[in-house]
Amino acid sequence: MQTLDFCGQVAQPARIHGRRQLFRRALLLLVCAVAGGTITGLPSAQGAEDVVPRDEVVAAMKKAAGAFHDKVAVHGGYVYFVSLDGQQRLGEGKASPEQIWVQPPATPTVGLAFLGAYRATNEKLFLDAARDAGAALIYGQLKSGGWRNAIDFDPQGTLAANYRNGKGKAKGANTSTLDDGATQAALVCLMTLDQALDFKDQTVHEAARFALDSLLAAQYPNGAFPQVWTGPVAPHPIVPAKYPDYDWRTENRVKEYWNLYTLNDQLAGDVTETLAAAHEIYRDDKCLAAIRRLGDFLILAQMPEPQPAWAQQYHYDMQPAWARKFEPPAVTGNESQDVLETLIEIYRLTGDKKYLAPVPAAMKYLNASLLPDGQLARFYELKTNRPLYMTSKYELTYDDSDVPTHYGWKIKSRLANIEKQFLLAQSEKRPAGKPLPKPAPKKVKPEEVRKLIQALDPQGRWVSKANGEPLVGQPKFKPGEAYLSSQTFSRNLETLANSLQQPAP
Repeated sequence: MQTLDFCGQVAQPARIHGRRQLFRRALLLLVCAVAGGTITGLPSAQGAEDVVPRDEVVAAMKKAAGAFHDKVAVHGGYVYFVSLDGQQRLGEGKASPEQIWVQPPATPTVGLAFLGAYRATNEKLFLDAARDAGAALIYGQLKSGGWRNAIDFDPQGTLAANYRNGKGKAKGANTSTLDDGATQAALVCLMTLDQALDFKDQTVHEAARFALDSLLAAQYPNGAFPQVWTGPVAPHPIVPAKYPDYDWRTENRVKEYWNLYTLNDQLAGDVTETLAAAHEIYRDDKCLAAIRRLGDFLILAQMPEPQPAWAQQYHYDMQPAWARKFEPPAVTGNESQDVLETLIEIYRLTGDKKYLAPVPAAMKYLNASLLPDGQLARFYELKTNRPLYMTSKYELTYDDSDVPTHYGWKIKSRLANIEKQFLLAQSEKRPAGKPLPKPAPKKVKPEEVRKLIQALDPQGRWVSKANGEPLVGQPKFKPGEAYLSSQTFSRNLETLANSLQQPAP
């Protein structure tokens, strides 16, 4: 996945980590607001000459939000990309006129951007747009409490599921998913909306609490989470991770791998941040207890030497497991980095140094496993530690010359930053049990604000143009083709909102 610059042009980053970055940015704005940060606004015109007047920033935000809500939303919800004429709508594939997407960067991402704008301005337009996004999410909430990656407002539509409101398919899917942050993002959006409404809208409040309670019930006794759930999970013996005692290449494949203990695609980090947001909003100690249990699982899930890192998913006996045909039992570069970041975050939230204990051995191992180009392999073979790939025919290989192109086989290293955060966590003095403060959002320079305002077209849109680089969801845009991006809109609106909440220079 890639990020986009101010005008929606491609600025190539790490594809795997992209959804997490979107999620973390929205949560950072949320936590700063919950913590009671003062909204000071930019100085008025009598300040420094290069500062954009507050009224001008707010006017641009309202123009952009009004255009995006009025021209792009379907039943209050959003997909990833929309053609300028509105006829082509794309999520993970083509969306029908009645379908919206839950998976970031779609409906929850846009809803959180509206809420950030509302916090910064107190303008009703933003709150109304956020309420519409919340209503769309509530429509698509499953009976199991969470969400799938998309919502279909056509009861006979291809993506219609077993919704709580009874308007979907009674025999449709009821599998709430944590994959790619779908349920996490929807829940954070609804909880943040609940807070913005002072917990007085019973429909919003009940939906958010039901989703949160369902997520808590989906946690296994050892602290792990599955990729999906349909109801409370069954208990299994609590044991530490171990290497398979069978031929993992051919044996013990599980068809319903999604029920196993899962760390795939930053699940641990996303769930931790969701529960932390819930604790901030509702002051519910069950959320902090769940975070501790998840941290306990991450300690249990660290593989023994010679590879003291983590796998994508585990059988109930804690041996690394197969998932999809291109996801073998292995130690992983991506999920291991996420686990390290998550353990540091759990220490930040709890003050318990046992969550830092796994970090040094894992860091030493991962630094020693870096590829010649400075990246990490997505998979390292169990025990031998050889980088492991798949051919285009999905056969295991040590050769990366013929890999499927839809998957990230090499991962950008974040180890230097993880080590920096680890050393900082070790050195900080704090009262026992008191969370460390979140860092403040990055300061927005006046020239960034001006650039964003000037990038709006006469209709109030930030128009992106395809340049041949891959986009989230892999849409088939022709080079030079113009489109509207939920990711670009959300980030740009958040940036403008953030600029209004900075102390005056």
